[in-house]
Amino acid sequence: MPPTTPTWNLDHVFRHADGDIRWRQFGEQGPPIVLVHGTPYSSFLWRDIAPALARTRRVIVFDHLGYGQSDKSEMQDLTLAAQARRFAALLSYLGVERPRVAANDIGGAITLRALLVEGVRFSDMTLFDCVSGGQWEGGLFGQIRQNPEVFAQLPGYAHRALVASHLRHATYAGFRPGVLDAYLAPWLGEAGQAAFYRQYRQLSEADTDDYSSLLGDVDIPVRLLWGCDDRILPPRHGEWLRDHIRHESMTWIENAGHLLQEDAPAQLLAVLEQA
Repeated sequence: MPPTTPTWNLDHVFRHADGDIRWRQFGEQGPPIVLVHGTPYSSFLWRDIAPALARTRRVIVFDHLGYGQSDKSEMQDLTLAAQARRFAALLSYLGVERPRVAANDIGGAITLRALLVEGVRFSDMTLFDCVSGGQWEGGLFGQIRQNPEVFAQLPGYAHRALVASHLRHATYAGFRPGVLDAYLAPWLGEAGQAAFYRQYRQLSEADTDDYSSLLGDVDIPVRLLWGCDDRILPPRHGEWLRDHIRHESMTWIENAGHLLQEDAPAQLLAVLEQA
């Protein structure tokens, strides 16, 4: 039998002026923690972590506008700056004050910008394999940024192959049965393909340059982790972040790539359960 695609449903909607943002809560008791995904993923990344954390705390996951189960449409502002503003608005809507936060990929930049530019207060942060600052517009991402009109015109089969290859490149261990299909689903079809390149072409180092000089002012506990075999954001990006946030050390995770949620979920969960 073919592998079954795991189910994942965000059962609440935050009706923001820019579009509907889907979210979900696990657990009722304990301090809140918000889990922030990156690109081209969705909150589905946290499907194993969120329920496990919910044994002792309130856990919130959501899909950024333009991703996953949230609204996707033409003319959306999907810059890191806009996503950080909407993240701040979501937390205000939920009435969540000083939550813990965990983020990777562009989720790191969105969270840092929410803290340093939007004035959102967190109790602590766990950042791993994330966009943070410096020069990060490389690889396939850089090519899409430079040639969005070319990629947007790819035949559907070629687009699917490209996205699937890019997703596989992010994991060291490989995906479990059905997981790749779940990550692919939001980006397929005419609307999904357009949404994929729409969000990529709007990501820019300019939105991390705005706060890079402020990283040394971060005054809350920050845990830094990085997959030793990350091919999307190799270890030098983790070293850059470690050097710019004062007094922080880096935990290196062996045999793990860009997605610790897939490659090292037990180690990631152990860190998130510490506080």
